[in-house]
Amino acid sequence: MPKSLDEAALVDGEGYFYIFTHVIFPLSKSAVIVVALFQFLGVWNDFLGPLVYINKESKFTLALGLQQFIGYYTAQWELLMAAATMVLFPPIMLFILGQKYFIKGIAVSGLKDKKLVLPTYRKEELNESIER
Repeated sequence: MPKSLDEAALVDGEGYFYIFTHVIFPLSKSAVIVVALFQFLGVWNDFLGPLVYINKESKFTLALGLQQFIGYYTAQWELLMAAATMVLFPPIMLFILGQKYFIKGIAVSGLKDKKLVLPTYRKEELNESIER
């Protein structure tokens, strides 16, 4: 996010809350949505955390519930695959709905604060240009 946008709004006499709600947040909304989507996917797919903290089988998460289809000696593969398909449906739908924000985030990320970069010269080149 270019600092010059904040400074331009300050020069125009806007307050900090207005700058946040009307300048910064609209430009970073897509990034916030992407981070929220990634956080949701991380929590949705978490297996080890609920395995450590949850003791009652009635409160297991979906990832732990899928593990219940696999026993010591046998596995109910057809039920496991059907349940895994159902568990994958909400994240896929969220990804499809949030895909436009991924694209918008890429487009906005091209906006950078351009700084003036002066070329660096070696000492010999400077001495030659001064002598001419």
